[in-house]
Amino acid sequence: MTQFDWREFTPSDNALSEKAILVTGAADGIGRAVTLSLAEHGATVLMLDKKARHLEKIYDEVIQRGFTEPIILPVDLMDITPESATTLAQAIYDDIGKLDGILHNAAELGSPSPMDQYDMTYWASVMQTNLQAPYLLTRAFLPLLKQAYKTNVLFTTADVGRKAAAYWGAYAIAYAGVETQMKIWAEELENTTKIRVNSLDPGPVRTSFRRRSHPGESQELLATPQSITKAYLKIFSSEHNFHGSKLSIN
Repeated sequence: MTQFDWREFTPSDNALSEKAILVTGAADGIGRAVTLSLAEHGATVLMLDKKARHLEKIYDEVIQRGFTEPIILPVDLMDITPESATTLAQAIYDDIGKLDGILHNAAELGSPSPMDQYDMTYWASVMQTNLQAPYLLTRAFLPLLKQAYKTNVLFTTADVGRKAAAYWGAYAIAYAGVETQMKIWAEELENTTKIRVNSLDPGPVRTSFRRRSHPGESQELLATPQSITKAYLKIFSSEHNFHGSKLSIN
C-alpha cells in the first residue's frame, strides 16, 4: 500500500470550486459526510443513491448551510446496465457539461458465510453493486472525465479485498476485483489522459454499514465519517500525485 498523508492537508474554502464530482452511496455514512464536505468546499456534488428521500434531505441541508447546490440522482445500482449508464452520462453532459471526479462509495455487504453455503441472490447483488456498477459508470463517464483537467476516479475498497479472509465470500472477491479494475484503468489511462485512478480503504468507520458487518463491535472508538473527509478532499482537489495507488485511511 502507498503511504497516504492526509491528516495535515488543509484545503482552502474554495478548493473544489467549479468542480463537479459524482458520489455513489451518497445518502448515508461516508458518502453523506463526503458529499457535505465537497459541497462546503465549492464542488457541485452529483449525489447518486437509491434512497431518494434521504438525498432530498441532504439536498435541503446543503442549501440551508449555504454550500454549492448539489444534484440528486435517484439511481439503484442494481439496475445499472451499459445502456442506462450511458444514458445517465449523457444526461449529466446535457445538464452541466462536465465531470471532474467519481467516488465509487456505494457498497452491498451481502451475507458473510462459508463459500459452499453462500446465498446466490446475495452473491449477485454484491457483485453488481460493488464491482460491476463502478465499471459501467466509469466506462460511461470516461468521455466526460477526459475533457476536464486533472480528474480523479476513486474506488472504495476494503481490507478483505486486499487480504482475503474466510467467510467474506462475495464481498471480498468483489473488492479484489475492484483493486484489479483500478490497476487496469490506471495503466490504460496513464499516458493518454490526465485522469488519476486510485483505490481507498477507509478502514473501520462508525456507520450503519459497519454495524451490520461487525455486529457486537463497540463503535465508540471508531472514526466518524466526518473525521476522515479530508482524505477525500485531498484526492478530489488533485493535491496529490497518486495514480494506480492502493491508499488507506490508517
